[in-house]
Amino acid sequence: MSCATTTFNLGPSLRLHNYSYNYNYINNNLRFPKPFAHYFAVANDNNYSNNTSSYSVGTLFSISTNHRSPSFNGSRSSSSPFFICSSLKSQPSVSLDQTNNSASQERVVVLVIGGGGREHALCYALRRSPSCDAVFCAPGNVGISNSGNATCISDLDIFDSTAVISFCHKWGVGLVVVGPEAPLVSGLANDLVKAGIPTFGPSAEAAALEGSKNFMKNLCDKYGIPTAKYKTFTDPSAAKKYIQEQGAPIVIKADGLAAGKGVVVAMSVEEACEAVDSMLVKGDFGSAGCRVIVEEYLEGEEASFFAVVDGENAIPLESAQDHKRVGDGDTGPNTGGMGAYSPAPILTKELQALVMKSIILPTVNGMAAEGCKFVGVLYAGLMIEKKSGLPKLIEYNVRFGDPECQVLMVRLESDLAQVLLAACRGELSGVSLNWSPGSAMVVVMASKGYPGAYEKGSVIRNLEEAEHVAPCVQIFHAGTAQDSDGNFIATGGRVLGVTAKGTDLEEARERAYQAVEEINWPGGFYRRDIGWRALPQKQFATKRVN
Repeated sequence: MSCATTTFNLGPSLRLHNYSYNYNYINNNLRFPKPFAHYFAVANDNNYSNNTSSYSVGTLFSISTNHRSPSFNGSRSSSSPFFICSSLKSQPSVSLDQTNNSASQERVVVLVIGGGGREHALCYALRRSPSCDAVFCAPGNVGISNSGNATCISDLDIFDSTAVISFCHKWGVGLVVVGPEAPLVSGLANDLVKAGIPTFGPSAEAAALEGSKNFMKNLCDKYGIPTAKYKTFTDPSAAKKYIQEQGAPIVIKADGLAAGKGVVVAMSVEEACEAVDSMLVKGDFGSAGCRVIVEEYLEGEEASFFAVVDGENAIPLESAQDHKRVGDGDTGPNTGGMGAYSPAPILTKELQALVMKSIILPTVNGMAAEGCKFVGVLYAGLMIEKKSGLPKLIEYNVRFGDPECQVLMVRLESDLAQVLLAACRGELSGVSLNWSPGSAMVVVMASKGYPGAYEKGSVIRNLEEAEHVAPCVQIFHAGTAQDSDGNFIATGGRVLGVTAKGTDLEEARERAYQAVEEINWPGGFYRRDIGWRALPQKQFATKRVN
């Protein structure tokens, strides 16, 4: 398979980029899904080679072969200046003698792509990175802007590669971090890398790991990665026949991107057949549901595993566990995630090593063998099987999880900008990460009705008071805006990620729920049992939103 870009000249001011695929099994390569052949209009070549200004994005760091690679750590001084538009000049590099096992670091301006809770957490961590001069976020949100964690560029079209590249050139952006999956699947990283801009996030071809569950399953088959047994269908009758043969419980998945909602864990054959009809007959998920995966139901405990990948090397992040179901006790429909905590006791050090050996590294090596090296964060959704105690891969995401990113970023003590740049340059070998001790928890507050229809515009009060009700509380905004009176209002399904750190999970949970209970939002709700699998069974929070 070739990852090359083919250009078709259609006119003087329009080019059509086709990230084309060889659909034959040439050289024993996997077939890449046709939905990933994407097209979009961009301006002429001059915009891709705009060299009217000079910006330095040279070597991130140098590593002597006589010394081991550095560990990136440290927090940004509270006295460090925030971004000032009139002073975007390069800061002098700090060069340290190699005998100190350190390396010279460039100052860097970072652009974060996205506008949800995950991106707010990334901006928060990048703002604390000692080597980061400034953080932009496009489009961002009002919470990010008001927090001072980034300068939000609300009118930058993140699906217009030309506009993003032009912005990066204008403001001297030396690192782009792509948060959501949709711009990755549409090829934003391809174009940024082609323009010479270091970009943390996979190519459109590599993003197929998330964008097509069938592709991910085929990769698992080919490279011996443990996963649930499955079959793929486009014919609803054939899918229903297979379901009847297998019985329930069984899992039905839309093949494509469905905003975290394209999975049905059916507890009866009837429910499974209804899910098939919803996807293949009614078209409830659009093109994402044109093909379905019918998958074995695995019994056990779910966990999230993250690794930063540079195309050949991978380093694990701390463990985390989220809560997908909307209701207490893991009941109700699946959501994008109602809360998370880190670390996850279920993922012991031994189990983490096994995940790296049996799942992450075979995936990294397999993608490289397919001709599409993966650069970015691999988010493996795992099931720790009850009967064997061993991990199996449920799904891959090709970006930081949301809300897991929130608990990871508040615990990270390393210089995130340097780590991500190292990944972009293929220099992760030997890099290690530092994490704060203790635990972190995030409780998601969502609009009533989510994950179904919900009302927008309800007023949220007491956010500032909630952040100060207990130590180590951070509120990350996912779906908020401000009305004409300056009040925060809800504009999304998942709206806030109320996050807290503690010396242990119990203290982190106590602080997070203290903050949640301080928030006055009649139009919202939250789960009251986040962390229940890892904590002693006891009465969980019962107080409702004021």
